[in-house]
Amino acid sequence: MRLKDALKGKLTESELALLRGFDVVGDIAIMEVPRELAKKEKIIAQTLLKLLPYIKVVVKKKGGHTGVYRKQPVQIISGQKRKTTMHKEHGLTFALNVETCYFSPRLSTERLRIAQQVKAGEQVLVLFSGVAPYVLVIAKHSKAARVYGVEANPAAHRYAAQNVQLNKLGHKVVVMKGDAKKAIPKMRFDRIVMPWPQRADAFLDVALKAIKKGGTIHYYDFQPEGDFSEAKQLVLNACKKAAKRCTILRTVECGQVGVRVYRVCVDVKV
Repeated sequence: MRLKDALKGKLTESELALLRGFDVVGDIAIMEVPRELAKKEKIIAQTLLKLLPYIKVVVKKKGGHTGVYRKQPVQIISGQKRKTTMHKEHGLTFALNVETCYFSPRLSTERLRIAQQVKAGEQVLVLFSGVAPYVLVIAKHSKAARVYGVEANPAAHRYAAQNVQLNKLGHKVVVMKGDAKKAIPKMRFDRIVMPWPQRADAFLDVALKAIKKGGTIHYYDFQPEGDFSEAKQLVLNACKKAAKRCTILRTVECGQVGVRVYRVCVDVKV
């Protein structure tokens, strides 16, 4: 049964039309509650808990992801009084706090797509690595020699270090806390992943300095529906400025993030 069906008789038809989807991270449901439904949010949350017994906490967003640390304020509506959880994906377990750490379950397929491109023996760098989902999916599902992650958010980094141990991948993973412009190891990488659409363009110069000749960069951006030319042009311009020859391999839609706005990944060979 869908949540809308379970709420029939509790909400009016016009209120049901205002309901939005929700994300599930571990056993926490993260909802967007329109202002018009504020007085019914408790009913909605309690209905969701009954409908999906594996969910133990329902929170609502109090704003978007903001700042260098990409935090998103949330408020508990119903269920257990916590914002921490354990999320499972591709045979891995991620500990995190949904308020202090950025994590999107919607990128599960995309993380595996990247991992499946990694060749044996590659040295891989993930910038803005958060609680290490890209890092650990790549480490587990590829024959990379080593996967490095760099994250500025201290809370996310602590969870990343915990997740490396939790998944027993310390033999091929290194996570570091610090600014991506300063904390990158003094070495060259076969592949660099840049999963921060709001700011990745400001770090393209860093990635281009750190990539090996013939290496691949996965650059993420937000782009309007049907026209991803701006993201590709940003990459081409950065390559030209850095005096690097590059080829756009493909541009991939990685999910809708707003009205006619998509997260896209530009795969580029340098």
